[in-house]
Amino acid sequence: MTDPTNVRVGSRGSPLSLAQTEEILAPLRAIYPNRHFVVVPVITGGDRRKDAPLLSLGRGTFAREIEMALLDGEIDFAIHSAKDLPSDLPDGLTLATFGERRDPRDVIVSASGNTLAEMPAGSRLGTSSPRRTAQISVLRPDIEMVPIRGNVGTRIYKTKGLDYDGVVLAAAGLLRLGMEEKITEYLSPAVCTPDVGQGALAVEARSDDLQTLEVLMAIDHGPTTTAVTAERAFLAEIGGGCQVPVAAYARFEDGRLHMSAMAGLSDGSHIYRVELDYAPDDPQSAGQQTARRLLDSGAAEIVARGAAE
Repeated sequence: MTDPTNVRVGSRGSPLSLAQTEEILAPLRAIYPNRHFVVVPVITGGDRRKDAPLLSLGRGTFAREIEMALLDGEIDFAIHSAKDLPSDLPDGLTLATFGERRDPRDVIVSASGNTLAEMPAGSRLGTSSPRRTAQISVLRPDIEMVPIRGNVGTRIYKTKGLDYDGVVLAAAGLLRLGMEEKITEYLSPAVCTPDVGQGALAVEARSDDLQTLEVLMAIDHGPTTTAVTAERAFLAEIGGGCQVPVAAYARFEDGRLHMSAMAGLSDGSHIYRVELDYAPDDPQSAGQQTARRLLDSGAAEIVARGAAE
């Protein structure tokens, strides 16, 4: 931190990203009233390539430029959607803290008010997530899953036209934007396992910037940090670069760390799931063991196939 009184904070410039940034900065401003936290919007590669399918962009596309600014000393720390980060960070950077996770579930938004079960055969449901496509296709193979891009407001607006009958989004994004009333249906994690880190905000800083790391630790939400650490360990172990839909969701139940994980093919023809419980003191090992159990359940073949593509 070059100037303790003026702290530069990197963020994407979308309405949701800025709302997420304020969610982290509000408690920091309360704890450190003499520090001025300045938001520095950064345009990422994913923001520039507005017409490219999200699958072609890969995890990390919405973080790389922000991480470069951090490494170059242009900002003091960065705030990300945890699900946007790859399992491996650039050398010299670390995840300093996690804010409290919001609702990690996926939701359906439909202009007609139809739930997933109520949608007529042939309905068109918008999502650019192979993970969502795979799991929803198991339940409703008669629904067409259609790619969609744009920010949250744009995607919801598109449900009012002829191209989409509904859209699948993350509940946390709608809650953070004050758009909860738009939600038609929440999908159970047992039906649609959330993405790694979904609903959580990750704060990234330089590993050697001890002053900034100390400041950020004041707002760390321990249960979220434990859960997302386990999920990211799962992603690293199973192979975060493969093109096969994979997901893991960790949460506390009766003092134990419960992990759900899935891997499948985008068309829903093959889906593998595991659910396991662990002591919460070693989330790294919990995530790794969950990945191995999922691979052993039969997912290894399709994961290997995706990694080779």
